[in-house]
Amino acid sequence: MPIFILAGLLVHCVFLVSIFDIYFSSPLVHGMTPQQTPLPAPAKRLVLLVADGLRADSLYELSSNGTARAPFLRSILENNGSWGISHTRVPTESRPGHVALIAGFYEDVSAVAKGWKENPVEFDSVFNESKYTWSWGSPDILPMFAKGATGDHVYTFCYTAESEDFGAEDAAKLDIWVFDHVKSFFNSSRSNQTLFSALNEEKVVLFLHLLGIDTNGHAHRPNSREYKENIKQVDEGVKEIVSVIDSFYGNDGKTAFILTSDHGMTDWGTHGAGHPSETLTPLIVWGAGVNYPQKVTSQYFKDNFLKEWKLENLKRLDVNQADIAPLMASLIGVPFPLNSVGTLPLEYLNNSAHFKAESMFTNAVQILEQFKVKMSQKKETTLSFLFTPFKPLSDSEQINFLKKIRLCIQQQKYDEAVSLCKTLINLALEGLSYYHTYDRLFLGLSVAMGFVGWTSYVILVIIKAHTNLTKTVPTNEKKSTVLFWSFASAGMIIAFFLLIQTCPWTYYIYCLLPVPVWYAVVREIPVIHDLATNVLKLHIGQSVGFLLVCILGIEILVFSFFYRSALTVGLLVFAGWPVITQLWTQAKATALIWTLLCVLLAIFPLMPIVGREANIPLVIAAGLLTLLISCFSLAYLGKSKNKCRDNEDLKVYFYQMLSIVVSTYVVSSTHDSLKNKQGLPVLNQIISWMTLVSSPVLLLLSPTFLFQRLFSILLSLMSTYLLLSTGYEALFPLVLFGLMFVWINMEQEALQHYGLSLKPKLAVFNFTCAMDITQFRQLHLDDVRRAFFFVFFIVTAFFGTGNIASINSFDPASVYCFLTVFSPFMMGGLLLLKVVIPFVLVSCAFEAVQVTTQLSSKSLFLIVLVISDIMALHFFFLVKDYGSWLDIGTSISHYVLVMSLTIFMMVMNGLAQLLTTQRLELPRRTKHHST
Repeated sequence: MPIFILAGLLVHCVFLVSIFDIYFSSPLVHGMTPQQTPLPAPAKRLVLLVADGLRADSLYELSSNGTARAPFLRSILENNGSWGISHTRVPTESRPGHVALIAGFYEDVSAVAKGWKENPVEFDSVFNESKYTWSWGSPDILPMFAKGATGDHVYTFCYTAESEDFGAEDAAKLDIWVFDHVKSFFNSSRSNQTLFSALNEEKVVLFLHLLGIDTNGHAHRPNSREYKENIKQVDEGVKEIVSVIDSFYGNDGKTAFILTSDHGMTDWGTHGAGHPSETLTPLIVWGAGVNYPQKVTSQYFKDNFLKEWKLENLKRLDVNQADIAPLMASLIGVPFPLNSVGTLPLEYLNNSAHFKAESMFTNAVQILEQFKVKMSQKKETTLSFLFTPFKPLSDSEQINFLKKIRLCIQQQKYDEAVSLCKTLINLALEGLSYYHTYDRLFLGLSVAMGFVGWTSYVILVIIKAHTNLTKTVPTNEKKSTVLFWSFASAGMIIAFFLLIQTCPWTYYIYCLLPVPVWYAVVREIPVIHDLATNVLKLHIGQSVGFLLVCILGIEILVFSFFYRSALTVGLLVFAGWPVITQLWTQAKATALIWTLLCVLLAIFPLMPIVGREANIPLVIAAGLLTLLISCFSLAYLGKSKNKCRDNEDLKVYFYQMLSIVVSTYVVSSTHDSLKNKQGLPVLNQIISWMTLVSSPVLLLLSPTFLFQRLFSILLSLMSTYLLLSTGYEALFPLVLFGLMFVWINMEQEALQHYGLSLKPKLAVFNFTCAMDITQFRQLHLDDVRRAFFFVFFIVTAFFGTGNIASINSFDPASVYCFLTVFSPFMMGGLLLLKVVIPFVLVSCAFEAVQVTTQLSSKSLFLIVLVISDIMALHFFFLVKDYGSWLDIGTSISHYVLVMSLTIFMMVMNGLAQLLTTQRLELPRRTKHHST
């Protein structure tokens, strides 16, 4: 069985990773020739200002008194420049956003997990193509563009990582640091001839990364006074910088300015997904070569923001985020970044029609170069008779397009040339997508075959090893040998086919995985035959009814990933389970408590997503309620036959209760300190980390009797969970644990009700007393219901307090008791721990259900595996990379989550056994009796 679990883990890891190879692999290609507009550029230098985390509506909307929130920038877009909205893509994080802005391409979704400071892939950027680039700002963003640049011409000036503190007095100081250093940089350059000369060169870029707005948004929310004040301070800072730069260059009119953002932010202070508040960012462009404001009488946009912003009479020019890179390249006359997929937004340019046509032609050729490299790569790795080219852009079509465009420019038919360029760009982008997804169907079918084969094999293992539905059949050695060599031959043919096409090594895994899996399935033909015989003997109505109930149950689980309220419906059905099955007649009190707790837990999925509003009094209430429950539980244990006679055991519970008290105080104290902008108290931080480390140790010191160990698990996990809570979610583990506790009792009643076994005495049941293997019973149809309950409770544990399938549901405020300085992986780890804690509670309860219902811990878990795999296959076919970015992001995260759940359940199955059965024995002092 350990080999089976290891194989299961490996198979599921392959299925999880496959989604990124099939749908979201890196789009980058190398080997293109740089393309540059042949005409003189309008600007000598470019100033790029990126206000990290700035929403479009937060900048453009007027204050409650009707005045502009950013008066200087408002006057620019009304009198001096062009404006619009830059539409970002998922993941709406800082790294992918800056890559799109400066390099002109969208990183694959997995890049968000590859780190902020290093380059997971090599790429070209506007900074790399510039003569000199000076940049100021965050150490998380600037180094990746300096490291990726060729030569030594990209200079960075960063503050320390510790400055990015969510609990600081005011995060606007980060932006003030940038503005002050830029001003001192220009002042010092007057006495530094080398620097002065470099600044007066052409093709110079000045990049100001302003992180204060993002930090204040995370700490205080975008609708807070701090966030809005920070926008005002940025506006004033931009005004000063523009004045300093114009003065330095003697108002030569050769400076272009661009202000935008890498991503927006939700109302509850997070980002990462595809909500409009995250994907709509401002774009204001002014200076050399930029169009002046264009007056219009009417314009239509679906979002209806114009009227709200009082900007309906100024032409709004929307762009995709990657379009900003070619715009910058065109303004200062540098080659377009080699991997850019952006289309030059001509309406922002104030230049001759000839310049616009030439710039557009350069843009088209640059994207066409990528298409040609991508096509040749795919052609080289595909057998000639299997290769299907992208017909709209055959070699002859490419030549025709380029000839027509060049002829139009020569004949001064610039509008026609621009139109042809746009058509060529669209076709080249379609072609890039075509070759990028060329193997998708082939790989998708391979993974789907592996999925179906694996699920079929697990079902056969359940039927063969854990039921009485089949009889043992002697194996036919001759047939087995033929079967083995048939599948081995198929595997060798597939491997050879992949080898001659020089496919990546991951293709071998996806394509060869179904071979051993289906071999294992076909070997069990006798089991399939016996199963078919037994099913045909059953009443047709019963079989269909059971099948329909199973399908309905799984569909409710799938539906809950989109609508949390589906969990409420499921829990209300669970509440009626004792009545439907007549269980309430033999245990009225237990059934009544079960119903009440199901109804209580059903409220949580209807609550707002965690993190939108902090409610510390509820966290304190949860801490006090935990203490109250602890007192009652200890009183009950004291009266029971198996009471805690050992003072050492009582001490463990006392320390755990003390830990709950301390955690409750730390949450309250930390919140007050941050509210008063005094930062995270060091003592609170030390206590929080000590609690996190000591909780598992205290848990393993407690007795291994069923109720006592489960009670200890609750106390240990709650002390950590309280430190990670910001609102009503602190009450969730208490209600969930209460229901799990009653579930264990209800399953004993169900066992007796169906006459499967005598009801064991739970009060004296000990996890460490290994059950004799001869006492294990075979699976019953009711065990499918037990497994479904477990999967449902696991999904409820994940979604009960928020839709964590979306990156933006994570609230950084949850980790403020541990750290406030920005550290993405440390914060991510703590947030993951918060998600896992309810999961552990359910897993431990499930372990108790398995051992108390006399089932092998593997048999019931295999049914769980089948249910979760069917769900995963469902989401595999729902994954898409088209439509709105919200839909794309959701489809990815749903599949990743359900696959992670399956892998987690395998790991948690082992962890639950460890937490329930292991006990640390401390050396005890020997008592000396005087004689």
